[in-house]
Amino acid sequence: MNIIKHRINQIKFYIGKYGFVKTVKKCIKTVLRKIIRFLKGEKDLQYGDYGGWIKYNEPKDADLKIQMKKKFDISPKISVIVPMYNTKEKFFKDLVNCMINQTYSNWELCLADGSPKQNENLKKYIEKDERIKYKFLGENKGIAGNTNAAIEMATGEYIALLDHDDVLADYALYEVVYAINKYPNSEFLYSDEDKIDENDNRYDAYFKPDFAPDTLRCQNYICHFSIFKKELMDKLKGFQVGYDGAQDYDIFLRMSEVTKPENITHIPKILYHWRVHSESTAKLNSNAKNYAFEAGKKAIADHLKRVGLDGTVFEGCIEGIYRVDYKVQGNPKVSIVIPNKDGQDILKVCIDSVLEKTTYDNYEIVVVENNSDSNEIFEYYKELIKNEKIRVVNYNTGKEITSEEECSIEYTNKNRIKVKPGFNYSAVINCGARNATGEYVIQLNNDTELITENWLELMLGFCQRPDVGAVGVKLYFPDETIQHAGIIVGIGGIAGNRFKSIPKDGHGYFAKESMIENLSAVTAACIMTKKSAYEETGWMDEGLAVAFNDVDFCLKIREKGYLVVYNPFVEFWHYESKSRGQENTPEKIKRFQGEICRFEQRWGNILDEGDPYYNVNLSLDTEVYHMKNIKVNYYGEEAIIKKKRKV
Repeated sequence: MNIIKHRINQIKFYIGKYGFVKTVKKCIKTVLRKIIRFLKGEKDLQYGDYGGWIKYNEPKDADLKIQMKKKFDISPKISVIVPMYNTKEKFFKDLVNCMINQTYSNWELCLADGSPKQNENLKKYIEKDERIKYKFLGENKGIAGNTNAAIEMATGEYIALLDHDDVLADYALYEVVYAINKYPNSEFLYSDEDKIDENDNRYDAYFKPDFAPDTLRCQNYICHFSIFKKELMDKLKGFQVGYDGAQDYDIFLRMSEVTKPENITHIPKILYHWRVHSESTAKLNSNAKNYAFEAGKKAIADHLKRVGLDGTVFEGCIEGIYRVDYKVQGNPKVSIVIPNKDGQDILKVCIDSVLEKTTYDNYEIVVVENNSDSNEIFEYYKELIKNEKIRVVNYNTGKEITSEEECSIEYTNKNRIKVKPGFNYSAVINCGARNATGEYVIQLNNDTELITENWLELMLGFCQRPDVGAVGVKLYFPDETIQHAGIIVGIGGIAGNRFKSIPKDGHGYFAKESMIENLSAVTAACIMTKKSAYEETGWMDEGLAVAFNDVDFCLKIREKGYLVVYNPFVEFWHYESKSRGQENTPEKIKRFQGEICRFEQRWGNILDEGDPYYNVNLSLDTEVYHMKNIKVNYYGEEAIIKKKRKV
C-alpha cells in the first residue's frame, strides 16, 4: 500500500511539474521500458536488496583488470596503518589478501603488533609481499600507541587507517588515488562502508553525506575508510592517548580543525568492510566496548573547547550517537513571525502553546494578518494586542495594528483598496521580518503546537554561532508520524521532507531523523535565522509564492557560506493535512510549474550534482533513505567523487 501511495503522489507531482499530457507519455515510456527489460531477463532491484545492488554496481573482474593498467598523473604511496592485538589468523589472512589484491600497487602495509607474544602462524602471510612491514612491539601500548607505532613505520605521502579485523575492497586504493587526481588539494578523504560478518556476508551499507561538522560532532559517521596526508598527520602528532575506542573519532575531529572543509573529500563508494564479531565496536548494540562511547563523548567535549564553542555533550538516542547543546550567549531578543488568515481556533492553539510553555523570556510574537474575512479573528486580535509580547501587523500596509478600534476598522473596511492579490507566503514572511525587532527571527506556521519548552534556548545556541545561518526542527503529524525531519534537495524532482510519515519514535536510516545534522534545507514551518540573513540573502523570494521558498531561502544562506542545522530535540505538532498542497487545479498547476522552473534555473547545479548532505547511491523517489533500485554505474573511469560545496 505504501508503494501504491508513493506512486500516486509521484504521478501527482509530475502532473504539477510537466502537465497531464507529458506525464501520461512518461508513464507509457516507463511501462514499455519495464516490459522490454522483463523480456531481456533484467529486473529492477528492490529496496533493501543489497546483494543485488552489489552485483549490479560494483566493478567486475574486467573492470579491475583495467584499473590495474591505469597510469595516474599523481601516484602517491599510500601507507596503510594497522594496529594489531591478538589478531585471529583468519582475519589476518583476509587483511593481507585484500592488500595484495589491490588494483593500485603503490602502497605499503605497516603492522604494529602489541600482542603479548608473536603469533608464528602469521609469518607466512607477512612474507607474502615485500610491501608488508611488521613490527612486534613487545608490549601493548593501547590502540593509540600501537597505531602511532605503525605510523612511525610509514614512508608514504598518505596515511590510511585499517583495523586488524576488517578488509578493503580490491579497488579501494585505486578509488582513493582517483579522487586525489581529481581533487589534488584533498588532505582528508573518506568513503562509504558496510559490515561483514565472520562468514564474509556483507550487509548494512552506510551511504554517507559529504563533510558536515555538526553531524560529525554527533556521530562518527566518517569512521571507515579514512585517508590523510602524512604531513597533516605529522602536524597533529598522531593519535592521542586517552581516547582508546574512539581514537579515530578524536583524530577526525582534530583533522577538521586544521584543514579546510573544501579539502575534505567524500568518495561515495563502499570501499571498507567493517567486521562484526563478538568483540567488535561495529556491533553497536553489544556491550563489548562501552568504553568507546565514553571516549567518544570526551573527544567531542575536548574538540568543542579547542574551537571555542560553549557546548555540552549528552548521549543521543542510541549508543554511538551524541547530542550537543550550546549555551545561549547573552539575552538576545527573538521575534516569532506567524502568518495568519482567519482560523482563530488554529492560531490560538499555536500562540497559547508558545506563551504557556516557552522558558526563554526575551521574545515577541509578530502575527502577520493576511486578508482575513471573519469577524472572529479580528476579535481575537483585540485580545492578542493586549499582551505586551504580541504584535499584529497588517500585511497589506506593513503597519502594526495597535488598538481595538484599528481591529474593528480592519474588519469593517470593505473596500480593501490596498489588498494584494493572491497568496504569497514569501511576501507575508518578509513583511513580518521587516517588522521584527529581535536579532533573531523565527518563521512559525499558525497550524503548529509547541512540544519542547526550552525550544528557543536550543535553537539560539546553534543560531548564535557565526558559522550557522539557519536552524530547523522536528515536526509531527497528529497521527504521531513525522512530517518534517529536514529536507533533501532532489527528492521528488525538486525537494522533499526526510522520513515523512514514519513513526514518531521510530529510528530510520542510521537514526538520522533523531540526531543533529547539517542539511541543505529545513522547512519554514519552523525555522530560526539571524535577522541579518534576510538582508544578506535578498529576503525570501516573492517569485516563489507558495512552493520551495523555504528551500530557496536555505540554499541562499548556504551560498553565503553558512551552515543549516536540523535539531530534532526541538519538537512541534504540525496540524497540516498530509494531502495539503496538491497542485490539482489549472491555476495551481500553472503557478507550481512556474515555481519549479524558477527553482531549477537558480539551483540547477545542485539538482544535477546532488545534495551534498545526501548520497548518490540513495533513491530520490522516496524520503526514507532507500538504496537506488537501478544501476548507478559510477565506478572506474567514470567515477563520481563528491566534495563539500558551498551549496
